[in-house]
Amino acid sequence: MSYDNKTKYFDLHLNGIGYVNKVREVTPEQGSPFWSVELAALHGPADKVRHTYFDCIVAGEEAKDLVPQLQFLVEAGARVLAGFLLSDLKPAPFLYNQGQHAGEPGVRLKTRLLRFDWIKVDGQPFLKPHKAAS
Repeated sequence: MSYDNKTKYFDLHLNGIGYVNKVREVTPEQGSPFWSVELAALHGPADKVRHTYFDCIVAGEEAKDLVPQLQFLVEAGARVLAGFLLSDLKPAPFLYNQGQHAGEPGVRLKTRLLRFDWIKVDGQPFLKPHKAAS
């Protein structure tokens, strides 16, 4: 009998549509620099849309290539809407330091951005739709 010693994973993926915000390159004191984006995911009925915010480390290679271009566009005030795939969702609790909720607990949703399926900048196509592998 042979045994497969490879690690097996259970993936939790999130597909969504939302706005790309706060694009930045992070340079930690130790380790390699990486790209980070905030996504404001849209959900609920179109006439009462709600937003859920995700802090994402950009993990997918194609996304890593696109994000520097998106940084320029977001900083210039463009509205960048995208279809995306996320993984590894983790809550990160915190306390608000200022404002009307100062001292109250909150939670950030941290995740990894695997890819953009499509991107529109100010309503115009920026990236063609991604065709999922069958």
